Amino acid sequence: MLVELYVLVGLAVLTLLAGLAIRWRFLRRTGRVGSILSDDDVEQILATGTLKVEDDPLDLDEVREAEERFWSETWDEAEEV
Repeated sequence: MLVELYVLVGLAVLTLLAGLAIRWRFLRRTGRVGSILSDDDVEQILATGTLKVEDDPLDLDEVREAEERFWSETWDEAEEV
């Protein structure tokens, strides 16, 4: 019975440490703390069902050129092992 308790506590500690490691890695990569949505953003979503942002629109010509470059690449056949 005591061994089972130690195993359970050990698993709980490992789970907690894994969660903290994932959170720390996320914060280190993104530099963000907390949610990126403000309370006003949430209210706008609830009221209208959409969220209007001030980001620059995509340059469709640039997207089209990148897509053409991608599809014009030659793809080598897979090598047999």
